[in-house]
Amino acid sequence: MLKSTQNNDRLVAVFTIGFVAVFLAFALFDLKHFSSVIQSLFAESANLFGYWWQWLMVINFVLALAIGGSKFGKLKLGATDTVSMSRFRWVAMIMCTLLAGGGVFWSAAEPIYHFMTPPPALGDMEAGVMDTVAPALSQSFFHWGFLAWAVLGTLATIVLMYAHHQAGVRMRPRALLYPLLGDKLENHWLGSVIDACSIIAVAAGTIGPIGFLATQLGYSLESFAGIENTMPMQMLILAAVVAIYSISAFTGMDKGLQWLSRMNVIGAAVLLGVVIVLGPTGFIFEQFGSGFSYYLNNMHTLALNTDNGSWNAWWTWFFWGWFIGFAPMMAIFIARISKGRSIRELIFAVAICAPIATNFWFSVLGGTGIFYELQSPGSISGPMADAGLPAILIASLSQLPYSVVLIPAFMLLTTTFVATTGDSMAYSIAMAVSGDNQPTRRHRLFWAIVMGVVAGVLLLAGDGGLNALQSFIVITAVPVSFLIAFTFITGPIAVMRMQQEKEANLAVQPATAS
Repeated sequence: MLKSTQNNDRLVAVFTIGFVAVFLAFALFDLKHFSSVIQSLFAESANLFGYWWQWLMVINFVLALAIGGSKFGKLKLGATDTVSMSRFRWVAMIMCTLLAGGGVFWSAAEPIYHFMTPPPALGDMEAGVMDTVAPALSQSFFHWGFLAWAVLGTLATIVLMYAHHQAGVRMRPRALLYPLLGDKLENHWLGSVIDACSIIAVAAGTIGPIGFLATQLGYSLESFAGIENTMPMQMLILAAVVAIYSISAFTGMDKGLQWLSRMNVIGAAVLLGVVIVLGPTGFIFEQFGSGFSYYLNNMHTLALNTDNGSWNAWWTWFFWGWFIGFAPMMAIFIARISKGRSIRELIFAVAICAPIATNFWFSVLGGTGIFYELQSPGSISGPMADAGLPAILIASLSQLPYSVVLIPAFMLLTTTFVATTGDSMAYSIAMAVSGDNQPTRRHRLFWAIVMGVVAGVLLLAGDGGLNALQSFIVITAVPVSFLIAFTFITGPIAVMRMQQEKEANLAVQPATAS
């Protein structure tokens, strides 16, 4: 049995590394043709599965809330009442891992983009006027709100923790099927395929932001400090980012990652406060309230809109594919740090509190940019038209007092946020490949470096390489979405079995005591 297990673990690594190698080989051999193929597959995947993903996200959120609000919400995860870390560290690690991808870049860019190009789902609206502010923010809130967070760490996390702690199954994506299939997949090749698909999806979703960070910071340095945005400079930035999260991954979750997460949350809170004080304070709070109210009132329209498929493909479906692809590995990471938490506490933190905090963060950065665009048309939209979405953050911060300090501070925060994701996902991938809750330092470091190397190769290949990877994220979400859909069945089964075990233990205790 041990030999079979080892062979099975090796199969996951072979599938994953082999696929990454083939992807890079095709990208380097003929990037133009390869990108064309990827874009075609992206379009087909979005058109065939986009509407399915919309329902997937809604059902996942509703079911998670139902379980959290029921009697099952009191159940403790991990078969213990003892938590593994403080609540602040727990929330900080969860927030920083997901918020890294959108916390700084998309929070500034997406609201102003929707403000200047109103989303069609909300009807005919005039671009760049006051009446469009709340709808623009609400569309961003939707993409980074309740549905997005819920799919990343509610039902899937519950199933994984039940399978691992109550049933002794190793914490890997295939464990999401344990309540239905038992341990049949533990040493089966199909289990290896499931794990490999999940690893490839999260690797694509992590490598993309790492690579794009190098291009964004390169642009920022050129705009702010006059340092030419050359390929060597971008590669130097990339090397620094990879070094940061590789060292953190090497030191372990209880040291490097906790320290990075804590510093990120403190740094984000301080910068958030500074922007609120120096920026349009009243406007930020007023529009957060208006935008959030608009979001809640139109959530059903935003969630289940069946019109404008081409727009959805490049916005909503892209984000849904990204988050769904992340879901199994993110659930593994959250399960690793959530021992002793109740189901209700998990769902409340992940599916309610984190989205609201994220939406407020978007209001501060995105709302600041919108305010200055209203005051001086072209001050934000002009740089966006000239240099694309990466220009928005710099343009917005440049309007504030002490921008000479704020811009470098936000550049550093962006770096550490993305480094946190690289670290946590390297850890989760190492867990999934080895099946070990405490993967070795060498194993964690290997996956951290691999993601950096792939990002570097695609960066050298040109913009088409990273763009192909970004589109590929949606393709990888197709098989993973069916795995997540099974949690609609395995999630309720897991909590019912946990409840039965709890009641059985309570029945035994009086008899033992007597």
